Amino acid sequence: MLDYALLSALAAVVRTGSFERAAEQLSVTPSAVSQRIKLLEERIGAVLVVRGQPCLATEAGQRLCQHVEQVALLESSLRQSLPGLQPETRPVTLRIAVNADSLATWFIPAMAQTDGFLFDLVVDDQDHSAEWLRRGEVVAAVTSHGKPIQGCNSHPLGTLRYLATASPDFVRRWLPDGLNERSAAGAPCLVFSRKDQLQAIWLRRALGVDVRPPVHWLPSSQAFVDAALAGLGWGMNLETVVRDHIRAGRLVALEPSEPLEVPLFWQQSRIVGPLLADVTRAVLGTARTLLAPMGPPKRS
Repeated sequence: MLDYALLSALAAVVRTGSFERAAEQLSVTPSAVSQRIKLLEERIGAVLVVRGQPCLATEAGQRLCQHVEQVALLESSLRQSLPGLQPETRPVTLRIAVNADSLATWFIPAMAQTDGFLFDLVVDDQDHSAEWLRRGEVVAAVTSHGKPIQGCNSHPLGTLRYLATASPDFVRRWLPDGLNERSAAGAPCLVFSRKDQLQAIWLRRALGVDVRPPVHWLPSSQAFVDAALAGLGWGMNLETVVRDHIRAGRLVALEPSEPLEVPLFWQQSRIVGPLLADVTRAVLGTARTLLAPMGPPKRS
């Protein structure tokens, strides 16, 4: 039988990154937290925390922390149907996977419409965020995968529309005769991360071949726009973000300028669905307002 006083100490250390901050959160001494972690490690027979700045969970420790979070979510959901239970002493933390461009544009307004939750956001590419749900490490995800993951509900959100953009000076320097296989192979490209395939997909559609341009790695949505404005490279920027820059002539859309559309879906764990009802309503409502509508699936 698991001792939840010990598990709560572990979760607090991992969540706050230190024994001292965990002690403050639990209203005990750092020595008491240390003793609880030591006792739990002895019972489990494995090291659960790597001491450092910050303290980090081992693989076994992470699995136990996930269990504690899931139990807290289930208890919170149960309180909604059984109001006679003792009320919660602090807000429930929801761990959600979301892509960077959603976080930079529409997801925070959705979060702001909810009350009584704390958010622990995991930022990952929309093509990979669903993996966090499959591993049970988050309770919901903004993802490009519409097929429901086992144990989850899937809701369409809308579409992120991207334009290949660059500054006029960049185009004059690197693409004076337009975009072709040769010029694309030499023009520096902006890429968010090793998982980001938007630029490669757009080039393949535009030219009909795979091209490997030189790359600037910029893991920031705002840096993508700033780098394009500065003439550092070209990249796929959100149409809503660069629209005014294009109108003012600070950026141009590369030809062919047809947007690259990325459909998004909200997938959330069914087992805590009632607890996430308000969050889901806020996410769906905000997405309908701020995202482009999702068109019919394209035939391959």
